[in-house]
Amino acid sequence: MDEQEMNRLPGEVVEVYRQPLSGEVVELYSRPLPGASRQAAKPSPPPEQAKKRHSKKGLWIFLGCFALAAALAAAAAFWSWSGARTPRIDPFDYDYREPEDTVSPRKITIPTWPWGLGGSLPLERTHGKRLTAQEVYRQVNPAVVVVMADLGDGSVSVGTGVIFSQDGYLMTNYHVVEGGQECTIALDNGRGYEAKYVAGDADSDLAVLKVDAQDLPAAAFGDSDLLTVGDKVYAIGNPLGVELRGTLTDGIVSAIDRDVQVEGRSMTLLQTNAALNSGNSGGPLINEYGQVVGINTIKMTSRYSNIEGLGFAIPTSYMERIINDLMSYGSLQPEPVLGVTVIQVAEQVEPDLWGIEVQSVTDNSPADQAGVREGDYVLTAGGREISSSQDLLRVRRQCHLGDELSMTLWRDGEILEVTLLLSEPAA
Repeated sequence: MDEQEMNRLPGEVVEVYRQPLSGEVVELYSRPLPGASRQAAKPSPPPEQAKKRHSKKGLWIFLGCFALAAALAAAAAFWSWSGARTPRIDPFDYDYREPEDTVSPRKITIPTWPWGLGGSLPLERTHGKRLTAQEVYRQVNPAVVVVMADLGDGSVSVGTGVIFSQDGYLMTNYHVVEGGQECTIALDNGRGYEAKYVAGDADSDLAVLKVDAQDLPAAAFGDSDLLTVGDKVYAIGNPLGVELRGTLTDGIVSAIDRDVQVEGRSMTLLQTNAALNSGNSGGPLINEYGQVVGINTIKMTSRYSNIEGLGFAIPTSYMERIINDLMSYGSLQPEPVLGVTVIQVAEQVEPDLWGIEVQSVTDNSPADQAGVREGDYVLTAGGREISSSQDLLRVRRQCHLGDELSMTLWRDGEILEVTLLLSEPAA
């Protein structure tokens, strides 16, 4: 396979197992077991044989080098020939180079569970006490599951999921179940369930599954907007598949609101140095209070140098509306427009008073109809203080068409209150 073809391969799919699943046989390692010798032990040669080989040492070195060179050439030719059928890249790792073509989502034919039956993703807006790593693991790990999607071609996509309701709703990455025909999950205690597909969104890389069970362990979800760079975080997942399931890693929040281009689409993600690997997709990123604040989705790599500690997660403040839309409507609903262009960061307009400046207002937009003008400063929206354009974007993401959004403005020393009736973007 040439380099151009390699760049068109999906960059996010979790580790794929080529052997059929069996209910009784454990997963087989395609690599030596840790600590095992790479070669079978051989009996020591008799002294006479050892002496003869030693006496022809130069000849054997020459022949060995020749054989090694021939083997390497043959191996290169073999992988070049077979690469068109089996990609030789880690499919979870995301190469920082922009792919030339986007990859169309593969159809999901997993048996479905109806959406619109109620339920939602609850976010806790406050913190409790700080927990140790051991306490975080004991609290969250029971709600972390192995997700196995049968792709129908003899292979299985293996990832991680998080239960968020005791009646069996869980979330994972869309790319974990993409192309799946059947899906099963396994709890940390080994108990397995058939999972039904509720809904998903490829661009957001989120999917909701449902198992027919009650009183399941559910994780608490926190508000990722409360995170700051340097906060302690943990990840729980199944790196490299099912054999290392329930692995805990730790790190910090390395960056917030990091815009990353993934397969031709832009995602605003949390960046962390907590170790993530194949199989961690769909697993939780957890704060030090035991609350899930993100869903791990990609690890950045390079073909030219070693990159460590660059993992990314979908923040809960972004996924809240998406998951609730998927559960209520079966698809992501259109986001309304405000009709304003604002600067990125707040400016001080009075002592102890900050706001973001409105640079332009779209004609006949909700902002225009509410009386917002160019040069106004937005102080609050929806009852939340606005200190950056991202703050305003977060507020808008929680709104739906037809909602009313209150906004506090500063205009030439005067404080104004306006209400926007949110509408759909103009065609």
